[in-house]
Amino acid sequence: MQVSNDILPAPGPAIILVEPQLGENIGMVARAMANFGLSELRLVNPRDGWPSEKARAAASRADHVIDAAGVYDDLASAVADLNFVFATTARARDNFKPVRGPVEAGRALRARQRSGQRTGILFGRERFGLYNDEVGLADEIVTFPVDPAFSSLNIAQAALLMSYEWMKSGLEDETKTNFSSPDMMPATKEQLHGLFAYLEGALEARGYFRPAAKKPKMVDNLRAVLTRAGFAEPELKVLRGIISSLDRFSPAMPRGDGSPGDDPRRLPATARAAKATDKDQA
Repeated sequence: MQVSNDILPAPGPAIILVEPQLGENIGMVARAMANFGLSELRLVNPRDGWPSEKARAAASRADHVIDAAGVYDDLASAVADLNFVFATTARARDNFKPVRGPVEAGRALRARQRSGQRTGILFGRERFGLYNDEVGLADEIVTFPVDPAFSSLNIAQAALLMSYEWMKSGLEDETKTNFSSPDMMPATKEQLHGLFAYLEGALEARGYFRPAAKKPKMVDNLRAVLTRAGFAEPELKVLRGIISSLDRFSPAMPRGDGSPGDDPRRLPATARAAKATDKDQA
């Protein structure tokens, strides 16, 4: 039997929370992880102990992350089996470690994961983050492009950002979405011109084009507005139905008060104008 020498991808990065204070924050981190395909949560000396029902409630059914969470007495133990670790921080540190943004960090983690390395991301305490010696246990720093005047992120927010970048780095197309808008055939010019003519007739019957000398320019403007959107055929049908309803019904004669054929006032404006012209010529 031949054994393959191919390197199997390692699991996604472990999310390591150093001395987290609130169970609710731990739960929200677990939820963010589950949203983007991460499942390994490591807790270093959580203040209120573990397990935590508050964390489970805040995790919003990310129970697999909560149930598998590991608890460690110190950070060195939590990162001992990892090959590469990022430390998150919002402020500059007095060291020589490389500093990356979240997009670059996500891609770096993905590359290391594909080569079989075990990776992790450190997140500090809610109040003041990580100590310098804790950052010293990491290989590189990742920081977020936040407003310097208000740079503090909740640990769940920071974990969400990094989990998102991790997930995105593994997509074949980073801009691809899980669902898209309906695939609709663009309307033909004949259909679009038909809508123009119908709307123009309805507006003409209501005296919209005033003064008359400005009508050509007003029509040009109207057509420019309607052509900009690039309508699909079903959208034109919606617009035509709206115009037709406004043309036939009014507060004085609402829908349901007889059919359009029961009263000449319910005829479309274009039909009423044509009927009036025929009457004048008779």
